[in-house]
Amino acid sequence: MKFSLLFCSYILSFFYILFLIIIYFSKNRLDNLENRIYKRLFITNIIGIVIQLICEIVSILNIQIILCIITKLLLIYFIIWIALFLLYVLEISNTLNNKLKITNLIIIIISCFLIIILPYKSYIDANLGIYYTLGLDTKYTYLISIIYITIISFITLLKHTIISSKKAIPIYLLIIFFIIAGLIQYRFPQITIIVQIETFICLVMYFTIENPDLKMIEELNIAKDIADKANNAKTDFLSSMSHEIRTPLNAIVGFSESLKEEELPPKAKDEVDDIISASQTLLEIVNGILDISKIEANKLEIVDCEYDTQSLFKELVNLTKVRIGEKPINLNVMIDESLPPVLYGDYTRLKQIILNLLTNAAKYTDKGQIDFTVNSVKSGDACRLIISVKDTGRGIKQENIDKLFTKFERLDEKNSTIEGTGLGLAITKKLINLMNGSIVVKSTYGEGSNFIVSLDQLIVKNPTIKKAEEIVNDNVNNYIGKRILIVDDNELNLKVAARLLQPYEMNIDQINNGDGAIDKIINGNVYDLILLDDMMPHKSGSETLAELKQISGFNMPVVVLTANAIEGMKQKYLDMGFDDYLAKPIAKEELKRVLQKYLNK
Repeated sequence: MKFSLLFCSYILSFFYILFLIIIYFSKNRLDNLENRIYKRLFITNIIGIVIQLICEIVSILNIQIILCIITKLLLIYFIIWIALFLLYVLEISNTLNNKLKITNLIIIIISCFLIIILPYKSYIDANLGIYYTLGLDTKYTYLISIIYITIISFITLLKHTIISSKKAIPIYLLIIFFIIAGLIQYRFPQITIIVQIETFICLVMYFTIENPDLKMIEELNIAKDIADKANNAKTDFLSSMSHEIRTPLNAIVGFSESLKEEELPPKAKDEVDDIISASQTLLEIVNGILDISKIEANKLEIVDCEYDTQSLFKELVNLTKVRIGEKPINLNVMIDESLPPVLYGDYTRLKQIILNLLTNAAKYTDKGQIDFTVNSVKSGDACRLIISVKDTGRGIKQENIDKLFTKFERLDEKNSTIEGTGLGLAITKKLINLMNGSIVVKSTYGEGSNFIVSLDQLIVKNPTIKKAEEIVNDNVNNYIGKRILIVDDNELNLKVAARLLQPYEMNIDQINNGDGAIDKIINGNVYDLILLDDMMPHKSGSETLAELKQISGFNMPVVVLTANAIEGMKQKYLDMGFDDYLAKPIAKEELKRVLQKYLNK
């Protein structure tokens, strides 16, 4: 028995593709159409190699009837493999549909039928010991293969922007090698290398086709779950720490604010101001850590609503003046007069962004001025806010500007005495990104900085909110005789709330648990306002409110008083049925707002 070099190449191709199939099927794969077509190409290829080997053996034995059958099976294999490859190209180019699948199947069936009935003619090269065919069935196979290759080439060119460069590699190789093989076989019909080319293409596809292993995906999912649990645990811990820190901080801020109104020696007043300033810094740190945690956990949402622009910027200016304090700094405010009175966007986050920039300007400027400018560009229903905060402070070195928005980054040893975590600008940048805005920084070291923010908001033509009015004169006589019930399990918090309300000369009842509050209402006590802490032992404020609402005729306003000030809690409490929300530490301006809203009726 005489074996040709081609026969040996078939043997090598068989074992190579068999080894590749074992590797491929040793792991579970994603069950998508692309992978299913690739599996069929694999299996079809190894069947083709077996048929080619049998064909070579039968040609050596020169058994014509069997040789005819095997040859026609080999030609059918060529048609099926190239047809499957066309399906693969259609799939990765997002062109494949049921109609094309059916058309392709019909062509395969018709081609197989024609190959079976068309005349067969074989030749054997006695010198080389090589068998080959040149009958009509063979010529028809060549014709169909050329048509398929032409269609594949056309689709690849037409959909080159959709087919990734990696996936296009085996397609280009197939086209090139098929053209070369066709030319060789046209000149030397006894040399057949199509099967070897198809084996090589299957090999290349193995490294280019997306074949994620299910075990790896499962491991990634497990790792993701662990990371999510750890992140949630971190968020829960920070939320708990926020509550624990805010509770004593409420007492520090509350008593300090009250002391400011007393007749104190100048030195004592300065010390009280220092206590308030330190408390505000601590509160900023707590809020910053909570915000960055929420952002990293993708739990921070943009909540849009209508807001009064004049009220927003007036509040920001007042807060900035407080932060400037006694520093020799002029705050210059220039607000565009054509700015729409009511806009639609995330009022809370916009305020936080601008306040972070103004606070930083006040923090890092020792003397000179801060220019706070707001311009607007209107286009249809949209208004682009262009907010500039320019200072004459310490400035930033050019090489450090890119580090500005990095968490916990302190850029200059010179600034080491400045309090803070370095989270403010990192949070600002992330919030601006969430709101699809942009921020530009210009700075000269030693001379000052200019932060420019651009954000799009919607113009409200028919607002549902009332235009901001001047705050009602805070006259203690407005609330004399009003009755207020304060419910909090912490005795210190009860003292703070009572101390803040003392100037208003109201009748204040205090209780340290939810059941006691319920008993007071059942026993006929009527209050103009109830301040109710939520996180209490035995019965929470939310549970207490639910029971209060079950009491016949109960219609007193209930404001939640809580240190649980994380993102989204205000809306959650309002959804529970609370009328309003006061976060600890209690801000005097917020307390005034609540009193004006519910007691000026």
